Amino acid sequence: MKNATFRQLRVFNEVAKHLSFSRAAEQLHLTPPAVTMQIKELEGHVGVPLFERKGKQVSLTTTGEYMLVYARKILATLKDAEDAAARLQRAETGVLKVGFVSTAKYFMMRMIADFKQGHPGIDIDIAIGNRDQLVTLLQNSEVDLAVMGRPPKEMQQIHASPFAAHPHVFVAAPDHPLITRGRITVEDLRPFDFIVREPGSGTRAAMQKFFDETRVEPRLKIQLNSNETIKQAVMAGLGLGFLSMHTIGTELDQNRIALLDVEGAPVVRSWNLVYTQAKYLSPAAEAFRYHMLENAESHLAQHFGHHWKR
Repeated sequence: MKNATFRQLRVFNEVAKHLSFSRAAEQLHLTPPAVTMQIKELEGHVGVPLFERKGKQVSLTTTGEYMLVYARKILATLKDAEDAAARLQRAETGVLKVGFVSTAKYFMMRMIADFKQGHPGIDIDIAIGNRDQLVTLLQNSEVDLAVMGRPPKEMQQIHASPFAAHPHVFVAAPDHPLITRGRITVEDLRPFDFIVREPGSGTRAAMQKFFDETRVEPRLKIQLNSNETIKQAVMAGLGLGFLSMHTIGTELDQNRIALLDVEGAPVVRSWNLVYTQAKYLSPAAEAFRYHMLENAESHLAQHFGHHWKR
């Protein structure tokens, strides 16, 4: 292993992440043959195969699974060293890795664009997933900062900075019979089907907590892993939805979706900016953290605040 290179470890990590040589090549801006060559060289240093290949299916061998743990530790340590060097140089250059839950994409792209205008020397890698996927990225040091609703209590040494209110609301098609009833109770929701996010989603967890506390069991009819698809299903009349207010601004403005005035709603959580305390934040990450804490709340209030009252 002493002759293995950081380049080979990066390629190995990317192939292991996607379980695809071609996808890893796309992410690394390499050709598939170049990725294959790097993996073969690394396997030569290790002495045993790291991947099993059956047709187009790729999986880690037992040795590969062990090696991946150490490869990620090495790469994370290297990134920390690079961040520490940048901190000493006080240079806002390099690569910033930002992760956020899919619900946050409705405002995070604008926040990132605004940040880039003031920091053109910083390249930004973006990772989007549900809450569980973001926690994994944090655990593997694959992102510098993550934006999510509920901070990961399952991780130790986590720093979470709340930066804005995050209301969740019940929604329906504009012609749904509940719309004309005004204020409704949670019991009034019991006979109707719900379209919900997948387990592991922060939105699904917030909805489940609400119903657990009110002791009502909702009728979960359809499960989808996309806010956009849920909105389309709700607008088509397939059921009720429970969504972040920050995902439905356009649909509310165009009267394509309607809010239900449910007792106990909106369910207000917080948006959090999360990073591991053991990790040195680079000047780029520090600058982005400051940008979010200073500007995100006013941005959300300006674009979404007129739709709800606390």
